[in-house]
Amino acid sequence: MNTLYGQAVLSCEQFDLQTLNRLFELADILQPVAQGKARTNVLEGAIMGSLFFEASTRTRLSFDAAFMRLGGKVSNTTGVSFSSIVKGESIEDTARVISGYFDVVVVRHPEEEAIHKMAGATNTPIINAGNGAGEHPTQALLDAYTIHNEFKHNGKTMDNCRIAMIGDLRYGRTVHSLVKLMSLYQNITFTFASPDFLSMPKYIVEFARERGHTVIETDQLKDGIHNNDVIYATRIQKERFTQGEETRQPELSFRINQALIDEYALKDAIIMHPLPRDSRENANDLSNDLDGDPRLAIFRQSDAGVPARMALFAMVLGVDQGIEKTITPTAWFTADSLH
Repeated sequence: MNTLYGQAVLSCEQFDLQTLNRLFELADILQPVAQGKARTNVLEGAIMGSLFFEASTRTRLSFDAAFMRLGGKVSNTTGVSFSSIVKGESIEDTARVISGYFDVVVVRHPEEEAIHKMAGATNTPIINAGNGAGEHPTQALLDAYTIHNEFKHNGKTMDNCRIAMIGDLRYGRTVHSLVKLMSLYQNITFTFASPDFLSMPKYIVEFARERGHTVIETDQLKDGIHNNDVIYATRIQKERFTQGEETRQPELSFRINQALIDEYALKDAIIMHPLPRDSRENANDLSNDLDGDPRLAIFRQSDAGVPARMALFAMVLGVDQGIEKTITPTAWFTADSLH
């Protein structure tokens, strides 16, 4: 049963394990299309509206590529200054009018409640591409898909996973969503390692505990690296700091470098990051000296975005059944074309 058909996708609380497994299955089927090795026109004639009221490069382009790889077309608008909101239009009016043009609308907005107001104003499916410090459901989807694939390669299962989330857990919306998805599995151990003033929101901690999972909270970076299957780092999101927080700095370093990974991490650990990472020297983020470590999965993780979002579009728009029968070879692509 397709529980996502015709639905807005606003939170990872909407997913159950059966739906998540179906999305992974579809993403696997659609990998050749995502890579340009094959094609499908299953969404020919469909148009996606892309409304980004907040800066984005990777997420916006990934959504665009996913929809176009399925044969659909995309219409983009970016920035509040280019919308009628600057003329006083309500977000509900914007949603009601814009949704009449499109079959699905992807929205990123700096305010947490805006996405819910938009979804409540229209029957056209709204996809949450990030709502302030709230959630980022499709990032969590591709993150969980990456973990699933890496574990399959390493002979592990999603149940009993030990996952550490490190850095800005207060404003990092990707980790809020990922906790909700990973909580669908059994016996998860979450380690939340962050500066005290950037700790995981209590409602997320309680969400995991209420579902029977173990939660460890710490301000020690090494506790997040030691003995965990997944090390998920997040950038310090200073752009979301409230007034008075702008000058605050973590008292302890949260920079993850090769020396720390070599000393504390498992040999088959997966190192992840939602990107962009802050590559500046001494930034509290993943160091570039990890780029040669095979445990660093950030680019495999990024590559998972297009097939994962293709799978989501297929389910929301109801074209998932038999989609493999619509896939044909791409005329331009050959193995030799890569050389």
